[in-house]
Amino acid sequence: MIPHLLTLALLGLSANQAAPSDTFRYIILQAGNPAGTELAVRNPDGSLYFFEEYNDRGRGPRLETRITLTAAGTFQTLAITGHDYWKQPVDERFALRGDSAEWSSSLEKGRRRLDAPALYSPFFGPVGAMPLLIGAAGQSGEVALLPSGRARVTKVGERTVSAGGQSARISHYQVEGLGFTPTDFWVDTNNRLFAFVAGSWFRVLRPGWESIGDALAATQDSLEKQRDGAVARTLADHPNGPVVFRHVSLFDAPNARLLRDQVVVVRDNRIESVGSDSGVRVPAGARVIDAHGKTLLPGLWDMHTHNGALDGRMHIAGGVTSVRDMANDIDDLRRLRESWDSGSAIGPRVMMAGFIDGPGPYAGPSKVLVSTRDSALAWVDRYKSLGYEQIKLYSSLDTALVRPIAERTHALGLRLSGHIPNHMTATKAVQAGYDEIQHINMLFLNFEGDSIDTRTPSRFSAPGRYGADLDLKSDSVRAFMQLLKDHHTVIDLTLATFEGMYTVRPGTMDEGGMRIASRMPAEVRRGFLAGGIAQNDSQQTRYRASWAKMLAFAKTLDDNGIPIVAGTDCMAGFCLQRELELYSKAGIPNARVLQIATWGGATVMKRTDRLGAIRPGYLADLILVNGNPVADMTNIERVDLVMKNGVIYDPAAIYRTIGVLSWREGQRPVP
Repeated sequence: MIPHLLTLALLGLSANQAAPSDTFRYIILQAGNPAGTELAVRNPDGSLYFFEEYNDRGRGPRLETRITLTAAGTFQTLAITGHDYWKQPVDERFALRGDSAEWSSSLEKGRRRLDAPALYSPFFGPVGAMPLLIGAAGQSGEVALLPSGRARVTKVGERTVSAGGQSARISHYQVEGLGFTPTDFWVDTNNRLFAFVAGSWFRVLRPGWESIGDALAATQDSLEKQRDGAVARTLADHPNGPVVFRHVSLFDAPNARLLRDQVVVVRDNRIESVGSDSGVRVPAGARVIDAHGKTLLPGLWDMHTHNGALDGRMHIAGGVTSVRDMANDIDDLRRLRESWDSGSAIGPRVMMAGFIDGPGPYAGPSKVLVSTRDSALAWVDRYKSLGYEQIKLYSSLDTALVRPIAERTHALGLRLSGHIPNHMTATKAVQAGYDEIQHINMLFLNFEGDSIDTRTPSRFSAPGRYGADLDLKSDSVRAFMQLLKDHHTVIDLTLATFEGMYTVRPGTMDEGGMRIASRMPAEVRRGFLAGGIAQNDSQQTRYRASWAKMLAFAKTLDDNGIPIVAGTDCMAGFCLQRELELYSKAGIPNARVLQIATWGGATVMKRTDRLGAIRPGYLADLILVNGNPVADMTNIERVDLVMKNGVIYDPAAIYRTIGVLSWREGQRPVP
């Protein structure tokens, strides 16, 4: 889906552009596969019409947008109707009457008297109209946003592109102020959108020009690499001698206990010694960090990520030093991993899982779509040759292929996990060779048999409807727990990604969002209002009850000795902290929660000889937390220092590069 921060100021074109009626069509691609279309029409009277529709595994918007513009290139009126990515009804309106601006949607309402032109930032709308910002920003290159914030528009450059025997001159623009980092788009000589390229994942291009997407992405990536490199050179602190943490409370992850008044000595990229304050000698010339009142933990592991360049900084700032990428473009992930490992950009260690799905209308966003045994096994072999450690299966895969994939995967020493393919249950998947299951909703679907089409959004709504009725003491649940235990099956819950889905309606923030909203840039903060999938109060009541049962299910898994890993599938860094808070809320003891997020991840990924604990000889991946997260898990948000491979990072300094406040600065009400 197009996240809010990429669709904030999407709509329209400069009022100064030529007036003849014209129409442009765009093709929407996801992972290189056609997913939908956009239509942009400029009428003879200067009004604008847009139509956007695409399919993302049964999700996706269908929206009509109508706009009139002021002489300054901002909205006079705006109306967006249809349904959003989650099929929720959309009716968003804006009107400027004199100097009074008024707006409304299912997410918010507002009114303001303006003393200067300002551009309303809609929640919904087509990427195809982003160039409005060029006209609205004018000669200054900046425009105020409603309800808050400012956008800065910069022309980066021009180039001539060719495809299919045709050529075009296009310009590259970046917009700051819509999210954490600049947003890129490309326009033709009339400032009409030519292309929007969000890596290999999501692209909007004119038909016949799909082949230039990679070249445009490379140009954008080059600029991003320069930004990331400059940040890394500025913020990576490479100690020129030993670093000593004194008077620190140390979390002993393998034993899930807190040791008081400890000393930890780090030299180069390794932990040299660990012991009591009276028993460890401080090396001469060492940098000494007095950590009284703070807790030193092994770097956290996020075991369910889909990484882009920005995520590296956000992971590290949040204390996440190791991640498992559960599906990504092969080339993009290789480049990211190399940049983070080399230190040319800031980011965690990466373990890689290779994605496999089957073709069809609900196929995952991937080029790896298989329908035969030979093609499936060939992809397992290729992933192994590229250094992948795990295979992840998806919902449209032919269930007949699961067992042969499992056999080849295990023969090569890899792990097998994934969603539960359609017409299969979690029980059958485990019996066929799954080592791990992603997402708690897939576990709840097990108790509905194979009646739910797991390819579609029903995999979200059905657990919301029926989950509250699941008896965790029933024979069926007991039998399932025993099956998981017998097969040593690991569970990747990703509770943080479901919290908002099941607990709130559009226009309100979930508890996790409210904890960090005051720290976010204004437009990112607004995105937290997107809400969940309930369409009425009755559904919300039901979904909340099912969410409570999901938390109870997580506790039941841990009580039964079923291994859990801390994965998120949502905002880097912040979501991992929230995931741990949710485990604590579920009733899992805090020391056990911290063990899951450290030693547990290293255990599953077979890294306990070097990571996941604070021991002599281990790699120096450490985080220093202000306070005691064993006593109060919300202290995990208070990360004061991160060390990855012996390099020190200040989370507050990293956050400043993306417009985020530190935990200290963010201790204030949301404006």
